Amino acid sequence: MSSITSNEKGNEDFEKQEANKIIQRQLRFQNLLISISTKYINSDLSNIDELVNTSLKQIGEFVQADRSYVFSYDFINNTSSNTYEWCAKGIIPEIENLQNLSIEYITHWLDAHRKGQAFYVEDVSKLPKDGDLGLRAILEPQGIQSLITIPKIKNNELIGFIGFDSVRKINKYTENEQEILFVYANMLVNVIQRKEHEEVIRKQEEKKEELLKSLSHQNDELNKYAHAVSHDLKAPLINVQTLIDWFIEDHKDTIQEDFSELLKEISLNVEKMNLLIKGILDYSTIDRLENDDRDIDFNSLLNGVLKSLKIPEHITIKVHENLPTVYGNIWRFKQVFVNLIDNAIKYSNKEKGIIEVGVTDKNEYYEFFVKDNGIGINSDYFDRIFKVFTKLESTSLSSGVGLSIVKKIVNYYNGKIWIESELGSGTTFYFTILK
Repeated sequence: MSSITSNEKGNEDFEKQEANKIIQRQLRFQNLLISISTKYINSDLSNIDELVNTSLKQIGEFVQADRSYVFSYDFINNTSSNTYEWCAKGIIPEIENLQNLSIEYITHWLDAHRKGQAFYVEDVSKLPKDGDLGLRAILEPQGIQSLITIPKIKNNELIGFIGFDSVRKINKYTENEQEILFVYANMLVNVIQRKEHEEVIRKQEEKKEELLKSLSHQNDELNKYAHAVSHDLKAPLINVQTLIDWFIEDHKDTIQEDFSELLKEISLNVEKMNLLIKGILDYSTIDRLENDDRDIDFNSLLNGVLKSLKIPEHITIKVHENLPTVYGNIWRFKQVFVNLIDNAIKYSNKEKGIIEVGVTDKNEYYEFFVKDNGIGINSDYFDRIFKVFTKLESTSLSSGVGLSIVKKIVNYYNGKIWIESELGSGTTFYFTILK
């Protein structure tokens, strides 16, 4: 009895040792997979080929395969191609011979893959001899004794498989090892999909960059064209205006009243056209100025602006003291204040018009404002008024370009501009300039 008990105990110990070996192997396999996954996550996917090949080698060596590989399915052309391959020392690579293979030759494992299952042949020599196109006839010439292939599935769609060939010996894969190989296949799908997404984003960024360059070039060309055409139009308009003035002066005693009114109307339209051309010239000049930036005292700048404007007697302009000194181009900043103050003057409808210019220090930037007590602006027009040639009403002399010039200059300095207004109570234009 004691000897039987001893044998039973010996068998029990042996079984425990074998079970422990299996558990330890599974743990090492899982740790290897975690290590590979970490590399996939943290690595630059520009070297994805190296990552995949390295992982094929690591997994292949662990499961004691002689060849590990990745295939892709092409169900449009009904073919399959070997995209990655690792071979143990002394094993002949097959990747060049396994391109655009008809899937008719691999229907055995294709059927399994379509069901989301592994295709596993433990011993190729035990496969039936089913002709020259049979599975055994395909595998034996490659010296394959054991084989397992795991489907790659992306978004519920079969896209390929990974496989492991054993040439030197028969290789057994436990259910647990097959499950781990499924995890590895999913990792490959994810990393390849991530690479595809990055590639799509890269191409989109390239197209975006090309589009921006093209738009910038077109915008530059349009500005040049607008500048040239506007400049060329100024001289004929001046000539027309001069001829009208001469004619009126020379014939002021004999000219009929209705004809005189017609000439005045023509003169007014010439002046409108001249203002429009000046606005286009100014708008197209904003990006064309040579670099002449310097520190600008905004108190001095505003004094010059107010002297250049025709300010009606019923309008009072209040400018805050101690305005900041800002680095930039003086012509651009003059354009901002000239157009904003001139706009406030044009749309003043009070007996005593008041325009206030000031600034608030916001630490990282200055927030300027030009406030009036004029007619106000309907909120529906807040965005539209910054577009070129947009006017709230057909005033006698307005180009519709002034506010678009202001917005373009503020954008040039990476600032923002917006409006607060109430009909009948006035309007405040705010804009920011970085320090």
